[in-house]
Order: sequence, then structure tokens, then C-alpha cells
Amino acid sequence: MKRYLVTADEMRRMDRVTIEEFGIPGLVLMENAGRQAADILLETFSSRASIDVGVAAGRGNNGGDGFVIARVLASRGCSVTVYVLSSRERITGDALENLALIEAMDIEILWLTSEADLLRAEARMSAHDVLVDALLGTGLNQEVRGLYRMAIDILNRSKKPIFSVDLPSGLDADTGKPLGCCVQAHTTVTFAFPKIGHLLMPGSVYTGHLHVVDIGIPPMVADRVPSRHAWLGIRDFSDVARIRHPETHKGKTGHCLLVAGSRGKAGAAGLAGRGVLRVGAGLLTLACPASIQPVLHGFLMEAMTEALPETPDGALDADALRFLLKLAAGKAVLALGPGIGQSEPTVRLVRELVVECPIPLVIDADALNALAGDPSILRRAKHPPVLTPHPGEMARLVGVSVPDIQGDRIGHARKLAEEYGCYVILKGARSLVALPDGFVYVNTTGNPGMAAAGMGDVLTGMVAGFMAQGYGQQTSCAAAVYLHGLCGDRLARDRGPRGFLASELADVLPALFLELESERS
Repeated sequence: MKRYLVTADEMRRMDRVTIEEFGIPGLVLMENAGRQAADILLETFSSRASIDVGVAAGRGNNGGDGFVIARVLASRGCSVTVYVLSSRERITGDALENLALIEAMDIEILWLTSEADLLRAEARMSAHDVLVDALLGTGLNQEVRGLYRMAIDILNRSKKPIFSVDLPSGLDADTGKPLGCCVQAHTTVTFAFPKIGHLLMPGSVYTGHLHVVDIGIPPMVADRVPSRHAWLGIRDFSDVARIRHPETHKGKTGHCLLVAGSRGKAGAAGLAGRGVLRVGAGLLTLACPASIQPVLHGFLMEAMTEALPETPDGALDADALRFLLKLAAGKAVLALGPGIGQSEPTVRLVRELVVECPIPLVIDADALNALAGDPSILRRAKHPPVLTPHPGEMARLVGVSVPDIQGDRIGHARKLAEEYGCYVILKGARSLVALPDGFVYVNTTGNPGMAAAGMGDVLTGMVAGFMAQGYGQQTSCAAAVYLHGLCGDRLARDRGPRGFLASELADVLPALFLELESERS
């Protein structure tokens, strides 16, 4: 099954289809959810000799899951106390049935219906080994207030590990933003599919260690209620890890044309070229302003270089267009932008090249800035282009502020991809890949140590290098984004959390391909 990410509404619809059309009772789904969550809780904290658990439950289905967890833990010898933020008469449906079961087992239940009740219970709640957060689930759509806000503060103040059910209470399932306040979970167990908010920042920080469990929703339900989001994994681009035929040669593994660099920014071109070659492209022609050609030839000896007409300050001149169109003949892809600067002749060159280029384009950095005044030019490209903006470039391209972009990364990436028929890689923590049809992938690899110069240039080269080998835009984007972050994760693991270089990141790729080929074979 595809690794879907779902919205709160999609999950509700999937539950409804499961119950109403497939005849699986909601009580069965709740039982499955609670039992598996209890199993994971015990596995997570099994090092404790005798575990004492406090379950903080709301009055809805999330609380019902908490009641099942309490029953299962008690039946396995744990000491359990349940704290219910409601009066009994307000609990209904499946949650009420599971409440009756724990009452029959004589599990201690404290009813907390006022702030005074909560304050009296705080010391006792903080004395447990583990606290289960079953207060609020995916149905939350407004800021947390009153008793629930106070309970969340008490859970967080306890300094005890918190085990959240489905979603940390207070987290927006669709955006990953706290709705006023949010539980800081050690571990979260969610059901059927992860929610978008689990993976986006800052939601992933509040979520802690995420476990996704199958509670019995039939696989075909996902087809009946299709999501427009998924998270990236190796299966999305497994073809790039296939073992090459023994007779493979460089003429069969693609030729990339990279247009990059200007005086003072030759490094961006070299790093992008390194990305092209490290993902396995056979040939690279690096076209750059004439004055930096000797620098790049020495930096990247494996690449062929072409000197282009330049402005007096060492940037690409608009006259370079006819040379580039000639160079594009016979190439598989043209990557444009790293380090080219924003002089007026360069901007004019970019805009004309996007329209006239006969081969697929990867557009990054200063080339994106050149399109900021008129992104409609993208519609005139002969092939759907790939755009790789960071939030600042994205903001300039669509005419909003960086906070606006960061406030709705998925929405802006999707809109740009749909409106101009392009592929969009919106870089940053949890990089996104948006497709022309509006589907969005969320990447889960990468780390803060990658917040360093040149990382984006390497990514651009990786995308182009995969495209040069004949992989389509979607596969190339997915593979490049995932592996780019995975390389950073390996460097953080092996060298330390910061201080590694973009050039070192590209050099991790051959070892990763070895691992991926071994897994595939």
C-alpha cells in the first residue's frame, strides 16, 4: 500500500467507509487501536521492572482508545490510574462501552471536571512512570483552552515520558502546528496512516518517536478516499538502485548540460556538477562564463567545460543563448541557475532559455530569481520543468513573504506545481516534492547540520544527474531529495551533527548506492 499521509477529514472518511460500507464496527477498530498501542507502550518502556501508568483521557474516541490501553495494561500486571477530563454522563458511544469495562475491572478512575480537581491531581499524575495522553485527537480544529489546556501543561511539566494516542493533544493534524499548546510526546502511536501534522515541522518534534499500526481498515478504503499526500521512501525510486548491466558505458548513462557559475561563485557550479556525477550520470558538460572556466576545469576534472560570453563583471551574457541551444543538442537535461548571479543580461538569458530550451530543465537559485517577475514563462517551457527553491526563492517566485511560505509550505508548493505544470522541490526541514497534478510527497530524511552553504547546489545536480540517466522528473526528484537527506544523516551520524561540507555530502552517494543495490538484489 502507498505510504499515504492523511488529513483529519480523510481519516474520518476512511473510518466511516470502514464502519458503514465494510461492516467493521467502530468498537472493533477502537479495540485494535488500543491493544496495539498498549503493546508498543510496553515494548518502549519494558526496561522498567514494574511500570506504573497514568492515563489522561478525554471524553471522545481518543479517550476511548485510552480506556482500552488502561484495560490491557492492567490485565498485564501494570498499575494503572485513569484521569478523565469529563463527567461520566458526557461520555457516549464506543468510548462509553470501554469505560464500562474498566469500571468493571475496578481500575481507579479520577473524574476531573474543574481546575481545582486538576490541581489536586497534579502531584499524583507526575508520580507515574509513564503518562498516556489520550485527551484530544484529530478532531481538534481550534485553539485549546480551559481544562484541556491546563491538563496539557500539567503533562508537560511532569517531566515524565508521555505516550500520545493517535496525535499529541493540541497538535493540528493537517499543519503540524500547535493549537495554542501541545503535548510534547516521547512516543506517539497513530492508526492506519500517519497524519500530515506528524511529519511537518514543528509537528514532528512534538510527536517524538512515531509508530503507525494497522487497526483493520481494509486496504481498498485508501482507494475509495484517496489522499493527495505521501511520505517518501525507497520504493518511490527503487529503479535508481538497480544493478547495471556489465556492458554499460558512459554513453548509456546520460549526458547532462549544467549552466552555472559566475565570477566569485564558481563553487556553486562545481558542487552542482559533483552532484550530477555522484548519482551516476555518464557525462557532464559544464557551461560557464569564460573567466571561470579554468577554475572549474581544475575543480571538477571529470567534467567537460564550455566557455560562454560574459558581462564585464563575469556573469553570463544574454549572447550566450545561441551557444547554449547548440550545446543542448544531444544532451538529456539542462540544469540552470547555481551561482549565475542576477545581472540584467543574465536574467534576460534565463527567461529566453526557459522558453527555447529543447530538453527538460532543472531550474534553481538565481535562475528562479530571474523568473520571479513573471513566472508565467514556465508555461512556455517545452517540457515540464523541475524547480528547486528554498523558502526565500519560493517567496520571490510567488510574490509573498517567507513567513507566508513557511506557514503553508504544502499549499504553496502544490499551487505553484498545478498552476504552471511543473515539479516543485521546496527545500527546508521536511522538504516537499509537489507534482503537476497536485500530489505532494513529504521527505523524512535530513538534519539541521545540512543548513550550510552549497547543499542546495548538490541537490540540483543530483536531480539533473538522475534525469540524465533517463529517469523521469518524478522519480528523479524523489530519489534526489530522499538520498540527499540520507547522505546528510550518514554524515551527522559518522562525523558529528554539524560542520560537514556539501562536497562531502555528495561523496557519500557511492556507498549508499552499494547498500541500495544489495537490498534490491
